[in-house]
Amino acid sequence: MEAFTHAVEQGTQMIELDCHLTQDGHVVVSHDENLLRQTGHDVNISSLKLQDLPLYKERLEVTFYAGRYSSGADRKFALLEDLFRKFPEMPVSIEIKENNKQLIEKVSDLVRRYDREGITVWATVNSSIMKECHTTNGSMPFSFTVNRGVLLLLLFYSGLLPFVPLGESLLQFYLPRIINRTFIPEKRILRNKMVISLLEKVTMRKSLFKHLAARGIQVHLFVCNEDEDIKAAIEVGATGVMTDYPTLLSNYLRSHD
Repeated sequence: MEAFTHAVEQGTQMIELDCHLTQDGHVVVSHDENLLRQTGHDVNISSLKLQDLPLYKERLEVTFYAGRYSSGADRKFALLEDLFRKFPEMPVSIEIKENNKQLIEKVSDLVRRYDREGITVWATVNSSIMKECHTTNGSMPFSFTVNRGVLLLLLFYSGLLPFVPLGESLLQFYLPRIINRTFIPEKRILRNKMVISLLEKVTMRKSLFKHLAARGIQVHLFVCNEDEDIKAAIEVGATGVMTDYPTLLSNYLRSHD
């Protein structure tokens, strides 16, 4: 919660997070389901009651910025409900990583209870998970999955995109230039320079992003943790820049008004 509070104080306009469900049914904000990386304890959130969740490590390596560490006084896991209470008007993008019907229903119930359907986004890379999310709450905006993103590119390069309706409100994608520089991916294929070069040429198209923006679809590029990456994202037409360092981003935007 300390990190989210800092981000809001720096002027962020959206929070991005992942959610998991505890054994006793609480929706917890956490990037990972297994807590080994974040806490040093090899346990799953789903196997623990809320009161038994371990604390974050005192120093935690930043996932998208190899060799850099974060720390803070608040080492407790945050509840999604507490976040909604504290920041009632802050847009939030919620990534769902597992096809867990109970988790999806509880997230939807919280969104409805706090009257946030217009400012809370369903996000996931998996199309079957997105289908469950959209079926559970079709009033919430939703982002492109990987499969839908591939279809988007096919439509763009075939010239058919202007004629095809799109239900998504948000495209979230890596800024390819960070891969293998500040972010080292687990998948071996993404460690190939030629693959990343091709990915960048195919996806980072200013005309595509301009077209999406004209249709009211936001384009968010992540994770931009250096000034040069923020600059690159803005220059290619991103409508939003995602970062682990809100102060860096706010300083950049102030100095480039």
